[in-house]
Amino acid sequence: MNNEYGNTTEYPESVSNDDVISTINNLIETCKDGQEGFQQAAEGVQNSQLKTLFYEFGQQRAQFAGELQGLVRELGGDPETTSSTAGALHRGWINIKSAITGQDDQAILNECERGEDVAKNAYKDALETNLPANAASIVSEQYSAVQAAHDQIKMLRDSMDNTSSSTAKSSY
Repeated sequence: MNNEYGNTTEYPESVSNDDVISTINNLIETCKDGQEGFQQAAEGVQNSQLKTLFYEFGQQRAQFAGELQGLVRELGGDPETTSSTAGALHRGWINIKSAITGQDDQAILNECERGEDVAKNAYKDALETNLPANAASIVSEQYSAVQAAHDQIKMLRDSMDNTSSSTAKSSY
């Protein structure tokens, strides 16, 4: 589009209300996936601190989904109430992995980090669309919390890696 000086100016594409609702509903599914995934992870780990952390992250995701559902209602849409098929497959992988590895906390942390990578990408994609200011504010705030959860899980996973490496080395 040319401005008054004849230069091309890039404007963000305007997004329809339906597209905004669809984007937010996708995030609701992502939050529901996380809520259920963290619940299963909490049930699968042996470490009581991890159990507590995963239950807290699950509750956080339930709260996020509720906020987003309210936003969809404000926009005149029908909010998503279920998780996605991809999320169900991811949670199933956690179940299989924990069963195979005897509910190995390390393996569960790996899967939780993978799930958080998916959540981070979903939020990043949503933020790259031209959301209305109130929606963008909520999504941005939630994205920061998802990023923090991811980083905490990664740190815990890495510290377990280091602990098991040093234990393995000291046994020689």
